Amino acid sequence: MEGFSGFPDGVCDFTAVPDLFFSELMPIIDDLFELKVTLYCLWLVQQKQGEMRHVTYAELAADTVLMNGLEDADLPAAEALHIGLERAVARGTLLEVTVERPAQPDETWYFLNSERGRMAVERIKRGERVPQDADAGVRLHARRPSIYHLYEQNIGLIRSPILAEELEEAEGTYPQAWIKEAFRIAVNNNVRRWSYVRGILDRWAREGRDRSGSESREDRRRYVEGEYGDQIQH
Repeated sequence: MEGFSGFPDGVCDFTAVPDLFFSELMPIIDDLFELKVTLYCLWLVQQKQGEMRHVTYAELAADTVLMNGLEDADLPAAEALHIGLERAVARGTLLEVTVERPAQPDETWYFLNSERGRMAVERIKRGERVPQDADAGVRLHARRPSIYHLYEQNIGLIRSPILAEELEEAEGTYPQAWIKEAFRIAVNNNVRRWSYVRGILDRWAREGRDRSGSESREDRRRYVEGEYGDQIQH
């Protein structure tokens, strides 16, 4: 274990960290890569100027301090960075934007999920003016809330690759509005299981979606006692 010599006497620079980070966010972060990336982005964004303060994936990947801090015996630092960013986006701490430039690789920007960050992303969604230093012909696309975010916010952590694959497949199969509504129904019925959500989506695909946006007692009994009953606690 490396030691730390302590903070020096005299004037030190400080970074403002919202109290909600300690009271609400930190207690639910259970991945070290996510924690390190989140804290580093909080610090780095505060070094920025302008209305649309963000950090880029390339900027983070080139930061030797961050990448050295992400080194792990089992994973390369680049993979650890990817995991940390994906989990922070899924949790809703960071907002992700894809930047497309003519004849250049796509770039990824990350905004804090703060009032300033949300306003910037909303401007991008509305197609309003991008930062002044952006190249001509640049196009920005805000990443929609992913099914991973919905799952972790309403059910729990994604703990297996098989589950992650099922979620990806569902996101590519069903409309986003259906997915969000199915999660809402699961929460309202207090059946927080992916099998229950998937059952709702499967039924809507076969029989059509009930525009009322609600599940009847008979619908709930069908999932609890039927095909997915052995996977649902009730």
